Amino acid sequence: MTERRKAREAALQGLYQMDLSGAGPGEAALTVLRRFSRGSAAHEYCRLLLEGVTEHMGEIDGVIEESSEHWTVERMAVVDRNILRMAVFELLYRRETPYRVVIDEAVELAKSFGADESAAFINGILDRAAQTLGLKEQ
Repeated sequence: MTERRKAREAALQGLYQMDLSGAGPGEAALTVLRRFSRGSAAHEYCRLLLEGVTEHMGEIDGVIEESSEHWTVERMAVVDRNILRMAVFELLYRRETPYRVVIDEAVELAKSFGADESAAFINGILDRAAQTLGLKEQ
């Protein structure tokens, strides 16, 4: 498993904790960052994801809702919406990662942590988001 995959899994757990318990980003970060050596690539990327999603949540949720048909972010399963939030953050602000890699990583997280239909649901929304954001080849 790559360092970024580990970071994404940990960040998903932190975002899930924040979503369900109302924990703040600092509290969630303390909980999930403990598993990594301070300064490691996984530690830094997990921290970046947690802070980035939290800071840009309104914009991220807007992209998700614009890219999903008949769904609001609040109606989505907690795991699905937080996988989508991380992926959309990466699509918007981490352009050095190819959009296809971002989508594939999100789909893999959905297969591991989501419901049976989560992977297809997330793939469809992120595909539309990549198109809307001008990341897909025309």
